[in-house]
Amino acid sequence: MQCQVDFGETVLLTEYGERRKVYCIGFVLAHSRYKYIEWLDRPFRTVDVIRMHENAFRFYDGMPEEIVYDQDKLLTVSENAGDLLLTEQFKSYRDYRGFRVHLCRKADPESKGKIESVIKFVKYNFSKNRTFVDLEKLNQQTVEWLKRTGNRKVHQTIKKRPFKVFALEKQHLKSLSTSYILSPSSDMKIISRNVQKDNTIRFEGNRYSVPAGTYHPRTANRVFLDINESRLRIRLEPDGNTIADHPLSGGKGHLITDPSHKRKSGTKTARLSQEVQQLFQNHELIKWYLKELRAKYPRHLIDQLVVMKHAIHQHPEFADEALRLAKMYNLISANDYRDILFSLHKESESKEIKAAENTQTKYSHLQASERDVSYYVGLLEGDSQ
Repeated sequence: MQCQVDFGETVLLTEYGERRKVYCIGFVLAHSRYKYIEWLDRPFRTVDVIRMHENAFRFYDGMPEEIVYDQDKLLTVSENAGDLLLTEQFKSYRDYRGFRVHLCRKADPESKGKIESVIKFVKYNFSKNRTFVDLEKLNQQTVEWLKRTGNRKVHQTIKKRPFKVFALEKQHLKSLSTSYILSPSSDMKIISRNVQKDNTIRFEGNRYSVPAGTYHPRTANRVFLDINESRLRIRLEPDGNTIADHPLSGGKGHLITDPSHKRKSGTKTARLSQEVQQLFQNHELIKWYLKELRAKYPRHLIDQLVVMKHAIHQHPEFADEALRLAKMYNLISANDYRDILFSLHKESESKEIKAAENTQTKYSHLQASERDVSYYVGLLEGDSQ
């Protein structure tokens, strides 16, 4: 009983028209072609791959004896450019579960052709023209697509519907009597959520508060959740500062709030200054910059802070770098800061587009061979030429 695993990535448009790169891992059982797909909105780490193996085994309600991996692809998703399967964490997981590992190379299409077809199927059928809302919604849509199309459509090779063949193949999977628990140092998982108008996020049937002013109209309003067994931490960036820290609720329909997230009494200028400071990792630099803004625009500081806050919420990944450049060139103005921030975003976009164009140009010289129509007429008439 064999399963093949591979990774893929694609770019989806958000409801705000922004480009969002998403990454998937695919599993397919070799006999039935029964598939499982799961997505992340950032590159995979070892802990993610282990967790998604467990999710796939639960989806299959069992585990295969052997799993085939593309060694070249694994190098691109591993930590520190090392083979994922050689990390101690994955070796421990493999030893615990007891499945055999088979590595195939790039020039070995027979060994991994099934999963490569699955990844292409997902890219050009499921994700084509799909709008990205958030990661939870994307994975929910994927499960629905698997039931409706991915595992129901007649497979071109086996000429059967995968879900029907799987009903028989499932009997040969190894049952899992125990759950694999990740070590405390690596049981963290990161997912994204949208901030609601009431400055809360939704997770597993509950609402959790974020600081007042986190929600902004006409922006993506996306935050990242760090989740372990007992805590939920919310950040503007996967590796950014924590803006909210809550105990996980075990129930449903609850609102978990932090009193400090409510709008504090005091001047609007003080509140805005505090909110802007929370958007940066370099606290000393932003304190200096706000001090300079206060001295230069004493009567228009609120306007300056609003411009900065709105710009950062559109492109938070470049906030600190734009601040560093603003200080370097002594540009003490929210408008100048905003322009630097947007320039960094445009430069990043241009690099992605150029990389995609270079890849396309690399194969542009290849053309399919053309035959005269008489050749095909002959084939239809039974001509053996």
